[in-house]
Amino acid sequence: MSRKPIIAGNWKMNKKVHEANELIRELIPLVEETTVECVFCPPYIDLIEAVHLTKDTPIEIGAQNMHWEDHGAFTGEIAGDMLKDIGVKFVIIGHSERRQYNNETDEDVNKKAKKALELDMTPIVCCGETLEQREQGKAQEVVVGQVKKDLANIDDVTKVVVAYEPIWAIGTGKTATNEQADEACGWVRETVREMYGPDAAEKIRIQYGGSVKPDNIVELMAEPNIDGALVGGASLTKDFSDIVNYDKKK
Repeated sequence: MSRKPIIAGNWKMNKKVHEANELIRELIPLVEETTVECVFCPPYIDLIEAVHLTKDTPIEIGAQNMHWEDHGAFTGEIAGDMLKDIGVKFVIIGHSERRQYNNETDEDVNKKAKKALELDMTPIVCCGETLEQREQGKAQEVVVGQVKKDLANIDDVTKVVVAYEPIWAIGTGKTATNEQADEACGWVRETVREMYGPDAAEKIRIQYGGSVKPDNIVELMAEPNIDGALVGGASLTKDFSDIVNYDKKK
């Protein structure tokens, strides 16, 4: 079954509004003929302008987080309904930095994913192990455990994108080998198979994230279980277009 590749840039806490606008304008003509689903995830303050600038282009806009409630006394939070209202289509959920610095749990991730789907937004649900967990031989146990909790009781899991990001490879310059990345994405796919059946497992898209660059994207995307990439630092310059257009390098 053919799954449309999805390449998403997680800008994290980078780019003021004018900087974001400049990068988007620079990237639009470079990705206008892309055959993949291309998503930019800038900071909240950049979202309205980003949605406006990318209208009628192949680029979709995503947020980096959202709350599972529609409104209320949640100081500092943003509701998914607010994001949808301005035209945001995707949202990253459960990134390891959110889990580490903001104490997000798998239960939180599950509630956010369900709310995003309820709002007809696409959640990019992140999972991944630490270096210590991998060295202890617990990588599969950790990843499978996260996926089981994060994707529990979802009506249509094929509308979710899962991003496998080994924490030890995020922003470190280290990249999982192609075989390691594909193996872990395979754990995700097999877990979805166990939870929701073979059809769902074949349809769900699974990204790899962790020091993805123009010089390793082609090999990563050649792996059978990898359907895309969640890109950090390399998404902050026009070089991101080389990742988005990886299929033209073959």
